[in-house]
Amino acid sequence: MPDTYAVIGNPVTYSKSPLIHAEFSKQTGQDMYYEAILAPLNGFAAAIEDFRQNGGKGMNVTIPFKVDAYKISTQLTEQATAARAVNTLVFDGDEIYGHNTDGAGLIRDIVINLGFAITAKRVLLCGAGGAARGIILPLLNQEPRMLVISNRTVQKAHKLRKQFSSYNNTIVSGNYEDITGKEFDLVINATSASLFGEPLPLPQGTFSAESLAYDIMYGNGQTPFLQFASQEGAEYLSDGIGMLVEQAAESFFIWRGIRPETKQLIEMLRK
Repeated sequence: MPDTYAVIGNPVTYSKSPLIHAEFSKQTGQDMYYEAILAPLNGFAAAIEDFRQNGGKGMNVTIPFKVDAYKISTQLTEQATAARAVNTLVFDGDEIYGHNTDGAGLIRDIVINLGFAITAKRVLLCGAGGAARGIILPLLNQEPRMLVISNRTVQKAHKLRKQFSSYNNTIVSGNYEDITGKEFDLVINATSASLFGEPLPLPQGTFSAESLAYDIMYGNGQTPFLQFASQEGAEYLSDGIGMLVEQAAESFFIWRGIRPETKQLIEMLRK
C-alpha cells in the first residue's frame, strides 16, 4: 500500500499540489498517493482526524485553514511558530507536527532559481495577511538592509511589525503613502490584489535600478503588479510559480527525506 498524503482546503479544486507531488513521486521513485480534500469551513479538525485514522501520513494545508492547522499542531517549527500559520502537517502517532514551508519556497526561488541575493538589499513587502506572515522570518534570516511592510490597512502592518520585532527590531511598517520617495531593490506582492486583477497603489519611483519585482500570485499573463513594475523600470520580474513548486518540494523533503528537482517542473507549469 502506498503512503497517503493530501492537500486540504476550501476551495481546493484549483490546487496544483496533486500534479506537483505526482511529478515529485515519479521523479524520485517514491511509493505514495496524493489527493485533494475539500473540507467544510467548520469541519477542518474532523477532516484531519478522519484522514489520520485512515492511515494518512501528511498534508499540505491551503486557504482558509492555515491558522486552524497551527492550532491543532502538537509540535511546531520555529518558522510555523513565528508565522502562527501552518501549511504542512506530519502525522506520527499522537503527534501532529506543524511546518510552514512558504518562506523556504520563496527564498529558494529568489536566491537559487533567480540568482537574486537578498542580503543587504532594501526589501518592500506589500501586504500584511497570512501570505506575508509566512515569509517574514525567512526574509529576515537573509539579512536585508531593511524590511518595510506596507498595507492599505496600516494597523495590520503595524501588528506584523510588532509580531516579528523580537527577531529584528528594525522592521518598518506603514501604508503605501509612507514609502513615497523611497527606492527598493526587492518588492514582493503578498496581497490578493492580483487574484482580482487589481493594481497596488504603489507610488512612482518605488523600484531601484536592477530591482526584482516578485508577485507570489500567478495566472495567465502578467499580473497588474508586474505590469506596473515593468513600466517603472524593474529589471527582473517573476510570478509565484517558482515559490509554489519550491514550497511543495520542501514539504516533500520533510515527508520523504528526498529533495526533488524543481527546475523542469517550474518551466512546465509556466508553459
